[in-house]
Amino acid sequence: MTNPGGGNPLAEYFDALEEGPGVWKWLHYFEHYHRHFQRFIRTRMNLLEIGVYSGGSLGMWKHYFGSDCRIAGVDIEPGCKRYEDEQVEIIIGDQGDGQFWGRFKSEMPKLDVVIDDGSRRPEHQLTTFLELLPHMRPGGVYFCEDIHGAHNMFGFYLHQLSLNLNACQNFQNNPDDPERRSVSEATEFQSSIHSIHFYPYVAVVECTKLPIKELVAPKRGTQWQPFLE
Repeated sequence: MTNPGGGNPLAEYFDALEEGPGVWKWLHYFEHYHRHFQRFIRTRMNLLEIGVYSGGSLGMWKHYFGSDCRIAGVDIEPGCKRYEDEQVEIIIGDQGDGQFWGRFKSEMPKLDVVIDDGSRRPEHQLTTFLELLPHMRPGGVYFCEDIHGAHNMFGFYLHQLSLNLNACQNFQNNPDDPERRSVSEATEFQSSIHSIHFYPYVAVVECTKLPIKELVAPKRGTQWQPFLE
């Protein structure tokens, strides 16, 4: 069983699937899906899955997110158009082609969830990420699967990118402030990116729900080291 403790609808769906369109996933992905996606359940949201393959995961997302979820699937195989229905649109294209993504963005609404389960080629993952991250809605989640290898170029890029979360800009420590606050002005990156998460073969980038202007560290309490005798 994928989820012996229960409580994960995606894992339960996968475990119960015995026939029909195929779904092929690493088992540990289901924990991370549910952790990052559950806030979108039964909301009006736009999802993009790159890599349609046998179409089985499209049914899994419909079951999980509900009927208000609008799904776009991108695949290089024209035969995947057969998976279209009233809730799913299939777009045929090459995820490594920036011009394709330019056309996609001009025609498709902003995205709440992106799942890159496409070619698994690091250069394609990078192109897709750079093209689609600006097309995410506030609070959106970008989920890239199958980042294989300790020296994977795209994985290395994301690790380097994550260091920007630690930037300190115009840092101030004001002892005259009643709360003795430390304040750092948020960079453009910190204002738009909430967090970057790494798991085996997976990276998840979460966008901020609202822009952040500053990072603040107020003090509370009255006793501070060194303590007075």
